[in-house]
Amino acid sequence: MSEAIWITGIGLASSLGEGVEVHRAALRDPTARPVVDAASFAPFPIHPMPGLAFDAQIPKKGDQRQMEPWQRLGTYAAGLALDHAEARGLVGEMHLLVAAGGGERDVALDEAICAELAALPPEQAGPLLNERLANGLRPTLFLAQLSNLLAGNISIVHGVTGSSRTFMGEEAAGAEAVRIAAARLAEGRGEVALVGGAYVAGRWDMLLLHAASGGLWRGDWALLGERPGGGMVTGSIGAFLVLETERHARGRGAPCLARLMAVRSGAARRQGEDSARASAAALAEGLALRPGHAVVSGASGMPEPLAEERAFLAGLPEPGPMHFTADLLGHGVEASFPASLALGALALAEGLAGQALVTGFGIWRGEALALLEAA
Repeated sequence: MSEAIWITGIGLASSLGEGVEVHRAALRDPTARPVVDAASFAPFPIHPMPGLAFDAQIPKKGDQRQMEPWQRLGTYAAGLALDHAEARGLVGEMHLLVAAGGGERDVALDEAICAELAALPPEQAGPLLNERLANGLRPTLFLAQLSNLLAGNISIVHGVTGSSRTFMGEEAAGAEAVRIAAARLAEGRGEVALVGGAYVAGRWDMLLLHAASGGLWRGDWALLGERPGGGMVTGSIGAFLVLETERHARGRGAPCLARLMAVRSGAARRQGEDSARASAAALAEGLALRPGHAVVSGASGMPEPLAEERAFLAGLPEPGPMHFTADLLGHGVEASFPASLALGALALAEGLAGQALVTGFGIWRGEALALLEAA
């Protein structure tokens, strides 16, 4: 990067709670256990939404009501990041880059339609489905599902009025949002950016989608490395970062939480063994890794990408402590990479290492690496 990029603010809300201190404490304590809800969506454990006083960051009840839960969580975390960076006065010049998934479905309506269709022969089911979709879904439901509404809500609630970009594509969306935010700042096309994403795990629509592919862990929660055959436990996470050029941050006296030295992403076809590992190895070329660097892994728990990530990490020189974001927070899909960066920055601030390599191997596609250095 031609211009040094600093992380000056972290907004993190997860099942552990909100803010940097609760997550810093979890990193300090090797015996820390996550918050898990094993009953509400059994047989699939999840890391649930924390109890948040949304009024603190989203003061208007009308704004809260028109947001879906993942939008409220993301807007809340974005406000935490702005406060942590003491950057409320910079929102007029701040770029906004958001990683977002699809909107939440009306599960009750889905169930009612499916119950009707189940009793009909195929030739009658099709026309009825079209009728129900045309007449049963409210127009406002479609509007609420728009992925770029998270960015819109952040702009409305927090006044962020620089350029705005929304990325979709699961874990790769979070990695690309950070990569492009850092690149724009490094190239002189801005001085400060707010970047991140949000995901809510307590959604039957998403759980059943992942379950159909065999991707979810069933039964009692276990550490990612102790799940025979692999499997995801998804987590509710809102994660946002304030990125600044070094010049801008020094000019306003903002402390550096960590230096973002590089962000790289790729997308292997994954049509054969070692394709994701080879992609990540290519991304790692030229990274100035020092012995003892920490690794913060955004691994989901899906067995194939996890195996390839482990093969990639085994080839790195003298790694230090290893942290799995999913073990503390669950897997946050679009929010996973920003959350892993946040944990990496906090680990460096705790003196756990001088460098941190952050990894993000997507469920289906996408590999990403970021290198952080202590301030």
